[in-house]
Amino acid sequence: MFTRSENFQTFTSLYPVVTFIAAIHIIFWILFQIPIPTIQIFLGQLDGYNAGIASGEYWRLVTPIFLHMGLSHLFFNTVSLILFAPALERMLRKGKFILIYLFTGILANIATFLIEPLQYSHLGASGAIFGLFGVYLFMVYFRKELIDKANSQVILSILVIGVIMTFFTANTNITSHIFGLISGFLLAPLFLQKNKYNS
Repeated sequence: MFTRSENFQTFTSLYPVVTFIAAIHIIFWILFQIPIPTIQIFLGQLDGYNAGIASGEYWRLVTPIFLHMGLSHLFFNTVSLILFAPALERMLRKGKFILIYLFTGILANIATFLIEPLQYSHLGASGAIFGLFGVYLFMVYFRKELIDKANSQVILSILVIGVIMTFFTANTNITSHIFGLISGFLLAPLFLQKNKYNS
């Protein structure tokens, strides 16, 4: 379920949404590295700046989901996406996968806006990725037919590590991680209701 053995062409064919999101991560990160003022000003309008959201720039609830500042941040989020998202894209199909990814990321950013200070700013797909783990967590406890015991243990282990790291890693948006996870767990029954996973 979480073992990737596909080559690049097969992966992009089987999981077009995951491929597209990963490509967007990389493209925007590359743009961040270009020292051209116009580009940097444009990108500065896309982060999750709470004061900007408060002034009506509501796109900032969405755009941070696809942006990363540092290479390590980009690497860990994109690798997590590539490893753990394909099974859900296959299970939910493209439309529902896109919705659950966006909804959990946006809800995590809304929670960040409501809880963190007005001058708080953030970037990263972590809220949406934790949202996907929230869906898996729901499956582990309430839809056991969709995930076997071995993969359930993988999810629980990764989640424990991820939550611990959330509280002990500098410059982490704790609110986004926690509320992304909660959002995925709560939304899961709506998206899994009529889906069956074919292994």
